[in-house]
Amino acid sequence: MHADVIVLGAGIVGVCTAIHLQDRGLKVALIDRRAPGEETSFGNAGLIERSAVVPYGFPQDLRTVLQYARNHSSSLRYQPAALPAMTPWLLRYWRESRPNRLAKAAADMLPLIENSVAEHDALIERAGMQHLVRDAGWLEAYRTPALFAEEAAKASKLAEQHGLKMQILTGEQLRALEPSINECFVGALHWLDPKTVSDPGALVAGYAALFVREGGTLVQGDALTLMREGLSWQVSTEAGVINAPRAVVALGPWSTELTAQYGYHVPLLGKRGYHMHYRLGATPLVIPVVDLEEGYVLTPMRGGLRLTTGVELAAKGAAPNPAQLDQSEQKAREVFDFGPRTDMQPWMGRRPCTPDMRPLMGPAPRHEGLWFAFGHNHHGLTLGPVCGRLLAQMMTGETPLTDPRPYSPARFA
Repeated sequence: MHADVIVLGAGIVGVCTAIHLQDRGLKVALIDRRAPGEETSFGNAGLIERSAVVPYGFPQDLRTVLQYARNHSSSLRYQPAALPAMTPWLLRYWRESRPNRLAKAAADMLPLIENSVAEHDALIERAGMQHLVRDAGWLEAYRTPALFAEEAAKASKLAEQHGLKMQILTGEQLRALEPSINECFVGALHWLDPKTVSDPGALVAGYAALFVREGGTLVQGDALTLMREGLSWQVSTEAGVINAPRAVVALGPWSTELTAQYGYHVPLLGKRGYHMHYRLGATPLVIPVVDLEEGYVLTPMRGGLRLTTGVELAAKGAAPNPAQLDQSEQKAREVFDFGPRTDMQPWMGRRPCTPDMRPLMGPAPRHEGLWFAFGHNHHGLTLGPVCGRLLAQMMTGETPLTDPRPYSPARFA
């Protein structure tokens, strides 16, 4: 089978890239070993984070670093044996998180964040997925009065600077809005611009169904069989060999397994995270809540109340460790009323993160027709549609919606 473009990876970024390429008249084959939205895109907290105008940087204050070093934080845990191999990446991440560099990263990412909700809205309407999306924003809750006051002041300036809608809620106002929350939280910031998704995997599957309805080809296959044959790229699938002059690598945390075969050693770290679903309590939570001091998110989902953990640093292939999820659940039960676990075992996934907090979006430096679309850090769900549009514009010669140079794969060549 011949196509104009092969897109490898049917997560949120790959599916959206395939749709936008198809919208520009190209014949697109979307390849994955599993069904759309069943890997990293499935397991997130369901936030389309329009308010996330500053990337998640490495903490710069010594107190927080020492707290993480003790390895008892529910926000971040690490496997000691994995740290030596990760040290170069972490050191670069720390350097890139210095105030001036973090500000530059924020400026580079802002055009993508600003367009994230509008790009999702367009696909949600086309795909008929409105029933999965809510407009109530999300809550950033605090346990400590001093920290709440400090962060509220920062957030007010940030909201004014970027034209974001945000309300500062006292503890009483928070509990009036969400009666299921007890007095452990002294207040919260209610960010109103973001949207929330009650089933992220289903949303990606809905976008993929749109792609197929409009003429796209979706096939199961092994991305690691990609090879160059003459002027074409080809990959083996259950439908036979598919070839095309261009191929897009959108495999999330697995992308480097393929790019390394072609000599690209990208510093991509898979930050692990877990989630578990629970039965709703007598007064169900309505708006997602991020417990900033303990590092977990609680989100009402179609499958129950989903608790999503912070970051775990562990060796690739290391066995799951329930400690972080158990600790986060204990902290969440201090605040919220919810029932027992409903999943047989925790879900675990990896967030594909670059040390400079920018994705890789653009042509491979040394291979004609090979394109990269991965490394979206903690914002894959948020950025999928807008990055799909940007990459399609680059590949078809359109004027891009923003300068793509900050995301160039060549910066790691």
